[in-house]
Amino acid sequence: MNNLDDLFRQDAASRSSTNPSEQPFDKETWAQKKQELRQWTYETIDAATSSIAQSGDEFQRYLDVQSRFDRYSVSNALLILAQRPEATRISDFDTWKEQGVFIRRKETGFYILEPGEEYRRDDGSTGISYNPKKMFDIAQTTASQKREQPTYPDDRMRIKALLDRAPVPIVIGDALPPEMHALYQPDTRNIVIRRGLDAGDIFRSLAQELAHAELDRGDGRYSRSDFTFHAYCASYILCKQYGVDTSFFRFHRVPEKLKNMEPQQIRAELTMMKDTAHNMARRMNRMLAQHRQQLRTEPAR
Repeated sequence: MNNLDDLFRQDAASRSSTNPSEQPFDKETWAQKKQELRQWTYETIDAATSSIAQSGDEFQRYLDVQSRFDRYSVSNALLILAQRPEATRISDFDTWKEQGVFIRRKETGFYILEPGEEYRRDDGSTGISYNPKKMFDIAQTTASQKREQPTYPDDRMRIKALLDRAPVPIVIGDALPPEMHALYQPDTRNIVIRRGLDAGDIFRSLAQELAHAELDRGDGRYSRSDFTFHAYCASYILCKQYGVDTSFFRFHRVPEKLKNMEPQQIRAELTMMKDTAHNMARRMNRMLAQHRQQLRTEPAR
């Protein structure tokens, strides 16, 4: 039997000579570039964290991004803020393509982090690696650029949704100080709200006090002063999500509140705010979805 191995060697040599630009996959180079990109995202997150801690306006811009992407982690919201702060709806290339949407020419993506594989740390604990993922905003795609105005519940339904499955009872009272619209009382585990408020004041003040109730774990360690800023920010996020006027909010004291904190500590505080608002929004959305379903199934009159 003839040895035909030389044909394969000749074929490989031929391909190499006819395609000199075709290079074999270099796994080490690929891994190095991936690590450099991962390191860049971590540095960008730290830089964005430091930036929002030094400026009330920048902090408010972060809250705006987090309100639009409330299911995203604080780190990913910071990455969006640093790269594409005006983004409203994002997906990766393949997800847009599956929807029949394509990225417009000359558009460049931006990166967030997605969970990768688990690994074991030196101390025996388990960690999760995070990998950079390129994303594109809807404004970078061939999807319709007709900006539809968001639709919000009316005042009454919005407040009913906020009240739904509240963690503590809410009662109307007349004994609150003049400057106070509502107050969470940890000793009696209830919220008192002033009679006769307009819809905007009801939502803003009630959202803030409900955030206090969320933050009180009932373990005796709750202190209103410790969580005032967290509840205030959670109320702002909810107001942005549900179309309530936010012009009353002020963030000029942010640098004072976050001074002397390391970026990781600041992100822990931001996560507490975000999670509090998200838990409240989840209850609201469940009630609003049930209401919409009920309207669809009711017979026409």
